[in-house]
Amino acid sequence: MDLDLTYPAVSDLRLKARRRIPHFAFEYLDSATGAELQAKRNRDALDAVHFLPDILPGKVDPDFTTRFMGTEYSRPFGIAPVGMSGLMWPGAERMLARHAAQTRIPYSISTVATRLPEEIGPIAGDMGWYQLYCPADPEIRRDILKRARDSGFTKLILTVDVPDDSRRERQRRAKLTMPPKITPRVIWEVLTHPEWSLKTLRTGAPRIVLPESYLSQADARSSLAHAGHVIRGTPDWDTLKALREDWDGDMLVKGVMCPDAAKRLVSEGVDGLWVSNHSARQFEAGPAAIDELPKVRAAVGPEIPILFDSGVASGMDILRALALGADFVMLGRAWHYAVAALGEQGPAHLMHILTDDMKLNMAQMGTHRLQDLAGRLIRATG
Repeated sequence: MDLDLTYPAVSDLRLKARRRIPHFAFEYLDSATGAELQAKRNRDALDAVHFLPDILPGKVDPDFTTRFMGTEYSRPFGIAPVGMSGLMWPGAERMLARHAAQTRIPYSISTVATRLPEEIGPIAGDMGWYQLYCPADPEIRRDILKRARDSGFTKLILTVDVPDDSRRERQRRAKLTMPPKITPRVIWEVLTHPEWSLKTLRTGAPRIVLPESYLSQADARSSLAHAGHVIRGTPDWDTLKALREDWDGDMLVKGVMCPDAAKRLVSEGVDGLWVSNHSARQFEAGPAAIDELPKVRAAVGPEIPILFDSGVASGMDILRALALGADFVMLGRAWHYAVAALGEQGPAHLMHILTDDMKLNMAQMGTHRLQDLAGRLIRATG
């Protein structure tokens, strides 16, 4: 099969993934919150970023090697954290970490991954970043940080845009619970997706294994005996200070949308800012993330490292974010569509789609370097 003819875009991988995995797994990955108006806002705002094409640029063969926060990556994009990766495809965390190590792009593992950091860290090597949902218990928090550090993760990502649950109505309609409840509908979906089911049988039912490893410790302090409550913290600015003291490497804060908050984060010693609205999964009434990116960049100046995600679905979207002030772009859903659609072949094919799309669009714009993109903007959002 010629993958480039069969699955030429992320949208094709999404459709294949939808057919290949159970409905509840796809809804977990694909859904936003509410009526999904913010997801549409993300898409519309990205599409509103236009560039002026150029003519007679000669051969355009850009070097996508990117030095970011002291490390050289082969591309200006990487793999964002997605909780319960193994629900979308059994072994997804291992596949993505291995691809990241082989191609030298960052891989971010979630606190609510279905594999432990001790397993995934050695696979990702120096490409591994660790995403933290901050527990209320400081002892558990410090132990998680130690485990991440000892497993080889080089950067800490503190996610701050989940102060509480989001209803995510599509997931509720799909009857998805964590952990999943065995109902006749779930049994039917499992039976009608045999490849997913057999691989899940071999790898084990997807569970949030890291929080579960602290259940006995949490039980000694609280009557709440569910693994989700282990990480149900309510971090504030004092928590940020404590984390800054506990983690001696690079610390990124993910979920930044407010310029004033961005400036304070920098003053508190955060090393990098991650502009994101959680890909529209948390707060429907908020703005499109790409609209806020130039404002955050203007607030903190040119030297502070800035990452971007939320709605990125093509190489063109990556170029848009870079032109508007991001130093690096992360994708979450797209990598999981790829793995769910094509298994082990998925990450390499998505890498090809994104890279080729970036290169061909840069040729249209006559931009030989990523640094030239901003000069071709003709319409920025906001």
